[in-house]
Amino acid sequence: MISVIDTHCHLDFEDYGPELPDVLLRARTAGVAAFLCIGSGRDTSSAHGAVRIAESEVDVWAAVGVHPHDAAGMKEEDWTVLEQLGSRPRVVAIGETGLDYHYDQSPRPVQQAVYRRFIAMARKLKRPIVSHVRDAHDDAQQILREENAAAVGGVIHCFTGGVAEARVYLDLGQTLSFSGILTFKNAESIREAAKFAPLDRVTVETDAPYLAPLPYRGKRNEPAFVVQTLAKLAELKGIDIETAAEITSRNARQLFAL
Repeated sequence: MISVIDTHCHLDFEDYGPELPDVLLRARTAGVAAFLCIGSGRDTSSAHGAVRIAESEVDVWAAVGVHPHDAAGMKEEDWTVLEQLGSRPRVVAIGETGLDYHYDQSPRPVQQAVYRRFIAMARKLKRPIVSHVRDAHDDAQQILREENAAAVGGVIHCFTGGVAEARVYLDLGQTLSFSGILTFKNAESIREAAKFAPLDRVTVETDAPYLAPLPYRGKRNEPAFVVQTLAKLAELKGIDIETAAEITSRNARQLFAL
């Protein structure tokens, strides 16, 4: 029986609702030993929801932040709330935060300023940072460097770059997290990055309810499906799935001090 950690899932989302106990049971049955619930919706309500779940489930931990899509809507009081939540014992990371230039739902300068401030919060609270980066690798890397994110470490969640981007993030002290996209047919550059990255610097995730891996693509994702991503990572690394589970779980436990 494998034992793997889903390092990025949105258990607080209404996609699950009353089904959440069954979703968690299916994941545990599949071998998921721990979950990092990312509370980063449109406002602080998602962060509150993630913390509530983490404080009620022994194998769930939380991260708190605001998604870059919603950076422009942040109010000053949100920062106070998120810092208070971030200091709770079951909260082990700050985020997700970052830059999304694909949709540009918040102005890029606002996204950048909010990202910097979240990294500063992570340093203050001594928590790693969970970064969402889409079509914005150069700016994200510059911010991570200038804000000394390496002091607390972090993860590039749902990594979608190639080898060149992977090399820079690794040099900046970041871990690479691979999602179900790793199994997609058009994701060869991501698979090359997975082959390149050292085994002690990678984790796996679902980003559930999004990005279900093959053979579930197009369906609602859930943490049990992280096993498919783990299997693809093991294949790319030329190791068995049990070893991949052991190593990625150890990486997650060390990064998030679980």
